[in-house]
Amino acid sequence: MSRTNAHGQKIGDLVDWSARPAPGPVTLTGKHVRIEPVSQAHRDGLYDVLCGPDDAALWTYRAEEQPASVEELGERIAQRETLPGQVTFTILTDAGPAGMASLTRIDAANGSVEIGGIILGRPLQQTRSATEAMVLFARHVFDDLGYRRYEWKCDSLNGPSRRAALRLGFVWEGRFRNALVYKGRNRDTDWFSITDVEWPGLARAFDSWLDDANFDVGGRQRQALSDLTARGDGRR
Repeated sequence: MSRTNAHGQKIGDLVDWSARPAPGPVTLTGKHVRIEPVSQAHRDGLYDVLCGPDDAALWTYRAEEQPASVEELGERIAQRETLPGQVTFTILTDAGPAGMASLTRIDAANGSVEIGGIILGRPLQQTRSATEAMVLFARHVFDDLGYRRYEWKCDSLNGPSRRAALRLGFVWEGRFRNALVYKGRNRDTDWFSITDVEWPGLARAFDSWLDDANFDVGGRQRQALSDLTARGDGRR
């Protein structure tokens, strides 16, 4: 394929592409977690794991403050159930609701979507289940919906979110300075992405990491996911 047009200008490669469906309220099931569209049935469980007296730090980098009551959380869930342009999900483990995340900035015409609004209760953080939840979202975006681009964005000062994106194989694309004002303070936003070209290699890395053989009897990983995703197999 030529990348120079009749005028001598460089142009992008031709793409065999048509618009894909927008993400909807589906259920995604893994070995350790289940992802369901957020609903009032999850309200009390989410409040217990996200809104306790020691959970204020979970809300530092969110545009909204920690709900002051279970009723307030219920109102927010009701808003998200009908909010246009995004689909919000509850992440559940055997213990019940454990966190939330949304598919947002949906651009079905160009095959691009962002995983955002991620908030995980402390029992879910840094666990095999948390990683599996993120893998389920990625598989849905690329394998089920056939999208070309999967985005992750965060406050540039949110170190745990930046590290999570890189561990999962997202590529840092840059920093949008003075991007937002929330809670009366500035936010510079870091952008990350995975493309459909990179996905097959990352999918293999996720399969290898999640395999039971990668964990000893104490549940400790034998090989780090960051080592597997950093090999760059999916970018060759």
